[in-house]
Amino acid sequence: MDAKARNCLLQHREALEKDIKTSYIMDHMISDGVLTLSEEEKVKNEPTQQHRAAMLIKMILTKDNYSYISFYNALLHEGYKDLAVLLHGGLPVISSSNVRTVLCEGGVPQRPVVFVTRKKLVNAIQQKLFNLNGEPGWVSVYGMAGCGKTVLAAEAVRDHVLLESCFPGGVHWVSVGKQDKSGLLMKLQNLCTRLDQDESFSRRLPLNIEEAKDRLRILMLRKHPRSLMILDDVWDPWVLKAFDNQCQILLTTRDKSVTDSVMGPKYVVSVESGLGKEKGLEILSLFVNMKKADLPEEAHSIIKECKGSPLVVSLIGALLRDFPKRWEYYLRQLQNKQFKRIRKSSSYDYEALDEAMSISVDMLREDIKSYYTDLSIFQKDVKVPTKVLCVLWDMETEEVEDILQEFVNKSLLFCDRNGKSFCYYLHDLQVDFLTEQNRSQLQDLHKKIITQFQRHHQLHTLSPDQEDCMYWYNFLAYHMANANMHKELCALMFSLDWIKAKTELVGPAHLIHEFVEYRDILDEKDYAVCENFQEFLSLNGHLLGRQPFPSIVQLGLCEPETSEVYQQAKLQAKQEVDNGVLYLEWINKKNIKNLSRLVVRPHTDAVYHACFSEDGHRIASCGPDKTLQVFKAETGEKLLEIKAHEDEVLCCAFSTDDKFIATCSADKKVKIWNSVTGQLVQSYDEHSEQVNCCHFTHSRHHLLLATGSSDCFLKLWELDQKQCRNTMFGHTNSVNHCRFSPDDKFLASCSDDGTLKLWDVKSANERKSINVKKFFLSSEEPPEDMEVIVKCCSWSSDGSKIMVAAKNKIFLWNVDSGLKVADCRGHLSWVHCVMFSPDGSSFLTSSDDQTIRLWETEKVCENSAIMLKQEIDVVFQENEVMVLAVDNIRRLQLINGKTGQIDYLTEAQVSCCCLSPNLQYVAFGGHDGAIKILELLNNRIFQSRNGHKNTVRHIQFTADGKTLISSSDDSTIQVWNWQSEEYFFLQAHQETVKDFRLLKNSKLLSWSFDGTVKVWNVTTGRVEKDFVCHQDAVLSCDVSPDATKFSSTSADNTAKIWSFELLSPLHELKGHKGCVRCSAFSVDSTLLATGDDNREIRIWDVSSGALLHLCAPISVEEGPATHGGWVTDLCFSPDSKMLVSAEGYLKWWNVITGESSQTFYTNGTNLMKIHVSPDFKTFVTVDNLGILYILQTLE
Repeated sequence: MDAKARNCLLQHREALEKDIKTSYIMDHMISDGVLTLSEEEKVKNEPTQQHRAAMLIKMILTKDNYSYISFYNALLHEGYKDLAVLLHGGLPVISSSNVRTVLCEGGVPQRPVVFVTRKKLVNAIQQKLFNLNGEPGWVSVYGMAGCGKTVLAAEAVRDHVLLESCFPGGVHWVSVGKQDKSGLLMKLQNLCTRLDQDESFSRRLPLNIEEAKDRLRILMLRKHPRSLMILDDVWDPWVLKAFDNQCQILLTTRDKSVTDSVMGPKYVVSVESGLGKEKGLEILSLFVNMKKADLPEEAHSIIKECKGSPLVVSLIGALLRDFPKRWEYYLRQLQNKQFKRIRKSSSYDYEALDEAMSISVDMLREDIKSYYTDLSIFQKDVKVPTKVLCVLWDMETEEVEDILQEFVNKSLLFCDRNGKSFCYYLHDLQVDFLTEQNRSQLQDLHKKIITQFQRHHQLHTLSPDQEDCMYWYNFLAYHMANANMHKELCALMFSLDWIKAKTELVGPAHLIHEFVEYRDILDEKDYAVCENFQEFLSLNGHLLGRQPFPSIVQLGLCEPETSEVYQQAKLQAKQEVDNGVLYLEWINKKNIKNLSRLVVRPHTDAVYHACFSEDGHRIASCGPDKTLQVFKAETGEKLLEIKAHEDEVLCCAFSTDDKFIATCSADKKVKIWNSVTGQLVQSYDEHSEQVNCCHFTHSRHHLLLATGSSDCFLKLWELDQKQCRNTMFGHTNSVNHCRFSPDDKFLASCSDDGTLKLWDVKSANERKSINVKKFFLSSEEPPEDMEVIVKCCSWSSDGSKIMVAAKNKIFLWNVDSGLKVADCRGHLSWVHCVMFSPDGSSFLTSSDDQTIRLWETEKVCENSAIMLKQEIDVVFQENEVMVLAVDNIRRLQLINGKTGQIDYLTEAQVSCCCLSPNLQYVAFGGHDGAIKILELLNNRIFQSRNGHKNTVRHIQFTADGKTLISSSDDSTIQVWNWQSEEYFFLQAHQETVKDFRLLKNSKLLSWSFDGTVKVWNVTTGRVEKDFVCHQDAVLSCDVSPDATKFSSTSADNTAKIWSFELLSPLHELKGHKGCVRCSAFSVDSTLLATGDDNREIRIWDVSSGALLHLCAPISVEEGPATHGGWVTDLCFSPDSKMLVSAEGYLKWWNVITGESSQTFYTNGTNLMKIHVSPDFKTFVTVDNLGILYILQTLE
């Protein structure tokens, strides 16, 4: 910069810094090419207006005279005439060839009316031009139609430094386009005329292309050395040969291979097909003159639908400028592929969007056009492996890759290198264009790919290590449905083998989606089968999505016998049983009604909250993994995943119009999100403790959000305000949940203080307070379970019912009468959330067990949960199984396992019960210490005794049925000859007796929390042997079948093997890392199995104490395996080759190998005991949901 100009700028620097606003001034300077985009960004990052002005002037002082002049002109243009006068005296005298003049004279197009920067790409083009370093060469900017190549090329040369250092001879722009030879000659003649305006070389125009090429070479060499030629929209390689004359050339093209025909250094800049979402929204906002935040929802959908194509966004933006109310109309045209209606409204060369794309296809060689048509059947956003196209076209990989590379070169296809293989995909607009162009052929094209697949593959031979395997699993059904191949589609989708293979690879959600998607094209019979499979997947999806993968045949055997799933599973199981595979039939399953409709597992941890969208089509959920998940209510298919907070996300809620989702967190923040895009809309942070709940009002006209926190307060928020509208005081402990009434007049809140409060929304005053705990006092729970925290509540749509959740139960109440309508269980752990669907036909619940369950309200009301307690007794007699159990409404019942017949015996508070060996009598003990004996023949109680002082825990008849032995929390064992009414107590244990076992010769083994095991003489009542076994509680004992040894297990993480003859252990078995809860000897007394709280089972050699096998659950990265639990019971088969364990489910093990043979997943978990028939063919247990399982091995 001249000294005079520099001094003038320094002299008036303070006045300039104080007054100017930099943004518009910088726009002028960028247009003049004296300021770069990165410099503009640097100025914008300054905190205040004055700082930004200071930074701009500091930059100008480091630049040349052109910058001073550009700054001066910008001041004049923006109305700073008084400041421009100050600088007028310092204006340098220079030639008029500034950047604007150079570009104008060279024919470079001006910036479009609406322009947004794409700095990264502009910088990449400039860097390649610098790389030419004054030498002849080629820089290609290539990409698909409408990606913005022309605008980027023009923007790249709008830079003073680049022009001055690299191209001082100027810039010459030629719009080439699709040309024949005569058209190209005209372009060359016009260019020669521009370059030789004074006609100093020749007054005659060149007569052919060769002469024009030679003339051009001389002009560029002698009159315009060191200049840049820009060739825009080059289609054909032969066109470039006319310009191959030792020049520096920048070109834009859709064909990457176009420069293969010319010599010299070549550089390539690839332009991605779409703008980012924010850039796309910025263009639309500039066209319609609105803030980005104020754009309607359709704006986001338009960007998403066209994948940010600059052409489409600009075309639609220009149309909206003229017709600002047509957002929905143009979005619909785009979704319906009506490209002709999105017509020219800009300077783009083609009349409509479809014309821009079809011209590229027309340029393909005739012999490969049909292959491009074949791509019409592929879906959006799907990357297709080369191998799939090898199958489709019956070609070698190399042949296919050569054809596809032609498409890639012409920007008609995109390639993604994934490891060793290539995957190919189309832009969404190209998919839409092809679908529309080839609509009449689509069915045949889909049929073609299925036919080719059947030629090359068998379903059972597909292997995950095959390159194309995942594609076929994901899209085979899609192609069959679109090919109208109903028979083949049914054979595929109604196959357990297919379901097993597919769910193992991709999980169940995609399969459920396919059953929903294609069920309408099936006939009535197939529709019913479709529903069987969909229900099977919906209710077992949380198991099928986990590792280790469960046996799908075993799961199928649990389906109703009328289900196609069961019939296939039974057929397959019978074939595999002959090969030694173990399967189990649940013979009493017809008595169980499944009330859930869908079970999903969207999070890697507990699910704290889940809610329906207002239209009922979506579900949002959140939990301790800090994410917000949104998925389809019908299939469980994931739609959105957001890292929402820095701490656990405790609640989420859809707004009434479904546009927003609110989340609240342990980080004390409340956030509002766009429910479709996942964009953060608003954030609040007024609560002083974690925010536990949030809920929107139901009215669309005046949207309010309520939040409740551990700070005991509720707050009401307006979405467009940063501060809360009202704070509600009244609760004395954490607010767990809040819900607006259907008419929005009231807000209900429930708290750890045990109350439900109703608030007037308008005044924010408390209207009513209800003690919720009194509703639970009528439930038949043991006294220790009476203390409950009410987690949440939900109103039905008509306001007549309200649901509350406590522990793992859900209660449904009539609001007016206060009467309980129904209750249900299904979750394996605490329920955090309940919510009705908008129409009240279903409700969802979420739980610590990591699942979300969808229930049918009508079914739940009709089948209120009658559940069994887990303390049962079982007698296996010949071909019968008799089960004695008590239910949650105090009924003692005798169940015939084979026929399902239930005899209700009596009503009583029962803590334990047992059957006599001859099935003549029933004995049961109560919480009051009383024992009663009931005669089954006439169903009358004819003996009772109040002997114990505390709850009776275990009770058992002797083998002759004449004596009844019981143990209690009072640390005693009672021996009662109930026929003679003689009794005595065995008293020596210092703490509660855990259990006892009858031995031969009138002996009894007992063990206790006091760490001892004692052998008693039942006749004399004396202790014959006293074993001090463990420092901690003894949790279980087992006696070897040869009656010479017994085992003890303890909370001290050890097990021991003892001889009845010695007071010191034979072996101490170490290695368990958790409480050892159970043990069992093999029938031949050579093996001992022990199980612990870490779900590990160890098999030991009894004679040496050596560990033979460790049977442990397979560890999984995604968190704990599905509802595992403590190992609570074990039993060997008669031949000692198999072992069954009870834990969170039932598991059978091969004793020889230590591997799992089969797993039976119960609906509930925490199994306490398993009763096994002597022949090891029948198994009976009850889960924590009170469901009885009578299982029989399939033969």
